[in-house]
Amino acid sequence: MSGALVSFLAMAVSARELSAGLGTFEILFFRSVIGLLVLALLLSRSGWHQLATASFGLHFARNIAHYAGQFGWFYAIAFIPLAAVFAIELTTPIWTTVFAVCLLGERITRARFAAIILGFAGVLLILRPGTAVVHPAAIAMLLGAVAFGLSITLTKKLAARDTPMAILFYMALIQLPLGLVPATFNWVNPAPPLWPWLITVGLTSLTAHYCMVRALAVADATVVIPMAFLQLPLISLLGYLLYNERIEWFLFVGAMLILAGNLVNVRAERRAARQTD
Repeated sequence: MSGALVSFLAMAVSARELSAGLGTFEILFFRSVIGLLVLALLLSRSGWHQLATASFGLHFARNIAHYAGQFGWFYAIAFIPLAAVFAIELTTPIWTTVFAVCLLGERITRARFAAIILGFAGVLLILRPGTAVVHPAAIAMLLGAVAFGLSITLTKKLAARDTPMAILFYMALIQLPLGLVPATFNWVNPAPPLWPWLITVGLTSLTAHYCMVRALAVADATVVIPMAFLQLPLISLLGYLLYNERIEWFLFVGAMLILAGNLVNVRAERRAARQTD
């Protein structure tokens, strides 16, 4: 989980540095290219048979959603404080719950309902509509969190059928043209100083996914989720030190509401699982 935290923080700082010279679509294109090259190297050693799938349509749908989430994330990083981006992203488990109920037929329990209500309350506190004009980038990040929620829901279905390597490979493969086509309309050749940041984005997009999956495999979600919350104070500190971004109290209060909702839901599901066993 520490590896996932470092990966997400490094990706956020790299994205902010790249946003001054490249458009969001172009950043996403290079992220896919670098990720695809790394995965191809790994597969040449471990075996291409891991890519076998009978669910390419599901991979495509999952990656359309994931790409929309990634676009909202990278776009928001260019315009609003890093802490605000990470605070809004914390709503992803809430949206995952909503989609699990709608698409997977999972039951809406009292704990899940409480998590959704606390999540919405947290979002309202973070965005504070009515006190000022909400920045379009904040709306883009909120929609991105919704897209991430759909992506995770579809990933649950894929994980029961395909290997993790297949999910990562088709993510890079499908999302590559999704970034390339719109990027060509405003293409900028990356200057040499930008290439270390591009490589960092490409590598951390893979390590973040891998470390998160490993964390969930070896530790209880009640441990993983609070550690994920550490992204907020850490990115707030980086935003302050690197970009002189103010640390706002309402971001943390809103994020705490969202975290509380997530933990209520996770603990209720763990108790239900024990009773079933």
